[in-house]
Amino acid sequence: MRAALFEFSESIRMALVTIWANKLRALLTTLGIIIGIVSVTAMFTTINGIERGFDRSVAMLGTNVINVKRMPDGFNVQWWEYRNRPRITEEVAEFIDGRTQTVEAVAPVAFSMHAVQNADRRIGQVFLRASTPELVEVTGIDLDQGRFYSESENRSGTNVCVIGQDIASALFPIGTPLGKRIRIDGERFEVIGVLARQGKFLGLFSFDEQVIVPLGTYTKLFDSRPYIEVQAKVRSADEMNAAMDELTGVVRLARGLDPAEDENFALQPQDAFRQQIGSVTGVIYTVGLFLTGLALLVGGIGVMNIMFVSVKERTREIGIRKALGATRRAILTQFLVEAVVVCMIGGLIGVGLSVGVTALINQVFTAVLSPATVFLAFGICVGVGVVFGFIPAWSAARAHPIEALRYE
Repeated sequence: MRAALFEFSESIRMALVTIWANKLRALLTTLGIIIGIVSVTAMFTTINGIERGFDRSVAMLGTNVINVKRMPDGFNVQWWEYRNRPRITEEVAEFIDGRTQTVEAVAPVAFSMHAVQNADRRIGQVFLRASTPELVEVTGIDLDQGRFYSESENRSGTNVCVIGQDIASALFPIGTPLGKRIRIDGERFEVIGVLARQGKFLGLFSFDEQVIVPLGTYTKLFDSRPYIEVQAKVRSADEMNAAMDELTGVVRLARGLDPAEDENFALQPQDAFRQQIGSVTGVIYTVGLFLTGLALLVGGIGVMNIMFVSVKERTREIGIRKALGATRRAILTQFLVEAVVVCMIGGLIGVGLSVGVTALINQVFTAVLSPATVFLAFGICVGVGVVFGFIPAWSAARAHPIEALRYE
């Protein structure tokens, strides 16, 4: 055992000496490995970041929520097929409420973009969300300050609002915004609450840059016939399928559809986003695997080529070692370890560069270079070194000592 460990450590030492003596050649050889490792780490880091961001983003929208929409969301939706569908109205939400056993809360929601300002500062375009007080129960909204508006304020169309953290910081950098006035497209609103910090949705836009107003106020001041979607909070994840069936029947009844008529609405659970995100990560995974495989193939061929050159240059050394009693296994181990060390150096550089790539990805969404990804990268390096270094190492191990000593 001790002899084997000594032989292995000596092989590593000799590999490092040889690589140091040919630094530029070794660096050029590892370029393919470096690119491959950066590709594979970037791929897994990106997918990991997207999935983490998705989980947080869905939590912002509420868990166990089914959206009743005029048309489905998705990357490949043929929108023109749905353009003649009637709008979803607030009356649909009122009709659903109390008519299902699996849904515990229902909130109609309208969205639009508006300019927001106070006496001193102005924000160009802000995400405006209008709904009923049930939105708190449906989405699990948390408040950092103040309160949410009441049903009486919603029905009377009172000009009150709840603002996000970034809006509060931008318009009211000093002191509390509660009780202060802001203007939304020129209309005066009193700030009655500030949302707890939420962060970005899929890295695209921030929920901290939103204003929530009563739906009654919104329809009075901004849009009397807004595009609405109804968000239904299901009691538990186990009842999602039953809730989909119940909602289908209730919404059909609310829309006055005959049994033979097709549905003119779409039911979309929040988990439907996961399938869409899965298609995105699938594309990233496919492209990443292709680029990684191509880079590692090129890098592996480079390692094999340089190891053949190394074996050729050290033919006399191999002959001398064999003449002095070195076994085939010792020669094989020496050159195989050298190939693996070359690949590991490339992997080390690649992982170092991947830290910078992860920092860039973090500009879009939270991404972490996990220890599992790092271990995977080094495992790939070892595999490439063994696979592409074996043939040169085997040819060195099979060299005849007399012919090797004659080599000039």
